[in-house]
Amino acid sequence: MIQKKICMVGGTGTGKTSLVRRYVDSIFSERYLSTVGVKIDRKTVSLFNVDIRLLLWDLEGRSKTEELRPSYLRGAAGVFYVADGTRAETFELVFDLRRQVTDAIGPVPSIVAINKCDLTGQWALGPDDLLRLETANLPGFQTSAKTGERVEEAFHWLAHETTKTKE
Repeated sequence: MIQKKICMVGGTGTGKTSLVRRYVDSIFSERYLSTVGVKIDRKTVSLFNVDIRLLLWDLEGRSKTEELRPSYLRGAAGVFYVADGTRAETFELVFDLRRQVTDAIGPVPSIVAINKCDLTGQWALGPDDLLRLETANLPGFQTSAKTGERVEEAFHWLAHETTKTKE
């Protein structure tokens, strides 16, 4: 079995914990609980007849003025950035967080989940924003932890990408 550490990184209240809970336990709660420090969950998936144990490190949310702790990032095989589609500032924060991650551990497979796509009437991002992800070579998925839309697909995509890198 292959084991891969995935760090969940994003602004406060973007839905990192909710995405992990939806993926690992298939549940969603409207109750908001802020993550303090880091919470680690595990899920084993089988991709292309290979079992992969994902260690999902759900890091506490960041604001523009806060730096990531490099110690939490060490050993990460991939990074799952999360932005809230209803708050443009969390999308902008992804690019700063990516710089911090790259400075700390170098380039690793990454993905951006633009969460809360079920709130289409409140969406704050447009086609140009999604094009910026493509230009920055950051694959993006519009997800909903509430409905489960594209959550499993996003995690599986990143898990697969991490197996392409050297152990």
